[in-house]
Amino acid sequence: MIPQKTVVLLLAHGSPDSAADVPEFMKYITGGRPVPDTVMEEVQHRYALIGKSPLTEITLEQGENLQRELGLPVYVGMRNWKPFISEAVQKIAQSGADQVLAICLAPQNSSTSVGLYRRALSEVLNPEMTVQFVEEWHDHPLLVQAFAERLEPVWQQASETVGEPVPVIFTAHSVPTRTIQAGDPYERQTKETARLVGEKIRGLLPDLRHFAFQSQGMSGGPWLGPTVEQVILDLKAKGHKGVIVDPIGFLCDHIEVLYDVDVVFKEFAAEQGLQFWRTESLNNSPAFIAALAALASSQLGVVSGSSAS
Repeated sequence: MIPQKTVVLLLAHGSPDSAADVPEFMKYITGGRPVPDTVMEEVQHRYALIGKSPLTEITLEQGENLQRELGLPVYVGMRNWKPFISEAVQKIAQSGADQVLAICLAPQNSSTSVGLYRRALSEVLNPEMTVQFVEEWHDHPLLVQAFAERLEPVWQQASETVGEPVPVIFTAHSVPTRTIQAGDPYERQTKETARLVGEKIRGLLPDLRHFAFQSQGMSGGPWLGPTVEQVILDLKAKGHKGVIVDPIGFLCDHIEVLYDVDVVFKEFAAEQGLQFWRTESLNNSPAFIAALAALASSQLGVVSGSSAS
């Protein structure tokens, strides 16, 4: 048994409600630093094109599903938009809970994501609250299984359509190379997730598994590569007729999936004469919710589905 006043807090990036909210949203992203007009216009264009990022709605649904699965109260806090982490902490305090298990919906640990979530949480945390913070869970067996369940049918279908095994480009959000040079484990962990998922797919041999970093930032300085476009060109040069992009660095649909993958990479592949597929995001897949529940249970020492009373 665990203390009755224990809750789970899911932490995520956040996304604006509309393209009109992008300027305010970008202030949170940059910490108030000015954003060049060209960058602001490009970000607004992307959000306007996809209509709206579903990240907030999906994350809230993930929290509700996890609460049902786990049998404990689950709260959601966003670092860059509503509901903010501070709002979630306030609700937790009002509930009387004093034990918090914080899980970042970014399983690969980086100072640019998990590190910022942790700092944002520490800045608003009530002194009487005890927090258990999950630093990383990139290799959790059920997370790997959830990704594999999304990839398997797409790979089978694509390979049947093309008439030969189709290569897969696993992707994750790029970060500045200086971050990795400073000792950040993110690059290693993203590639480890990809390797584990790829090994789950029978017939997806190592030479068909590729990795690229996507959504490189618009700020100065080098970012991790290769880019998806570079890998697509390499695969075309090798004679492949199609490609699958599997964004294993993301846990739900949002701008980096719905625009960067579904629009930019799809169009680029078409320009190169390659057929294109993208694996469905985890979103609210039962396998993913089970992975979250198992992760929380292992950290708290409870059995998934047990009562909080």
